Amino acid sequence: MFLLEKPFFRTCLGIIMLLTIVFLLHKVSFIFNPVVTFVKILIVPLTISGFLYYLLRPIVHYLDTKNVNRMLSVLLIYLCFAGLITLFFFVVWPPLTKQVQEFISNLPSLLEGVRTQIGMIQKSRFLSMIDSGNTQISTKITEYINGAVEMVTGYMSHFFNFISDFVVIIGTVPIILYYMLKEDKRISPAIVRAMPKRFARDGAQVVQSIDAALSGFISGRIISAVILAVMSFVGFWIVGLPYPLLLAVIGALFNFIPYVGAFLGAIPCLIVAFTVSPSMALWVLIVIVVAQQVEGNLIAPYIYGKTINIHPLTTVILLLIGGEYAGILGMILVIPVYMIIKIVTVRLYKLFLSEKVEEIVD
Repeated sequence: MFLLEKPFFRTCLGIIMLLTIVFLLHKVSFIFNPVVTFVKILIVPLTISGFLYYLLRPIVHYLDTKNVNRMLSVLLIYLCFAGLITLFFFVVWPPLTKQVQEFISNLPSLLEGVRTQIGMIQKSRFLSMIDSGNTQISTKITEYINGAVEMVTGYMSHFFNFISDFVVIIGTVPIILYYMLKEDKRISPAIVRAMPKRFARDGAQVVQSIDAALSGFISGRIISAVILAVMSFVGFWIVGLPYPLLLAVIGALFNFIPYVGAFLGAIPCLIVAFTVSPSMALWVLIVIVVAQQVEGNLIAPYIYGKTINIHPLTTVILLLIGGEYAGILGMILVIPVYMIIKIVTVRLYKLFLSEKVEEIVD
């Protein structure tokens, strides 16, 4: 009993009990399989609904200031959204579908075009002066190209799996989003009421901090992705890159992934450009760099503000973990989840541990 009076031994005992609970839960994990299955079914609709909620919520709040009924506001947004989707299917969808079909059917010829360009570079005077064993260089470059194609294809397959359950998404997202927008002012208080009363004030501050961080990150990602897609499409169209709309959309989708997304989105663009000519690949690289710099240095700071305070190395590690366990969906969600955990952990530390740590140090 004397040992338990010391903070160090109490902390060790708490850690041992926590690890024991984790071990026992692992042994009876089969009990939670139905819950896991349920979460897997709803994770995509909830993710899409959450992204759209943070994107459309400012519009609802603006209509609130004009004394427009909340239900009517949501219905008006749905009506405008339906108009935009209709415009998308009539204006953007036909050429996008055509380019997707052409890209899939021409993929073997694209790879052959890459090999042809490598062969032409191999015969150039520059390489012949550097090394007479150009065959090895050609083989290595071909391997790297094939590896890059396989990597991008793998991530694209993850993305298409992400949106493959079309019926579930169409059937659930509008309903979930409707209630999220309509009951917006009740969500945070309901979460706070579920906490013990003595932590109500701290809980309200945590919920507010999480909401602000997610709002800045999600709405910023969506807006910057759209702007980046427009800039990339215009640049690709000017330089004459094949499939400009498809490649701009792919780059914008990968832009939802911080840091790594810009690299992954550039790979298919450069491969397609390289099948045309090395000079085309150079021009496409210039377009990508300029668009990324404009988005990263001029647009993103005004959109995000100071809502994202994560070290780049931490971000890369998180993306690797998220991609390993949940593919493209994990890479998209890992940053918001980390932001929530960080905010909650900092608050819990201030509530329960900061004073005790100071006592131990003193």
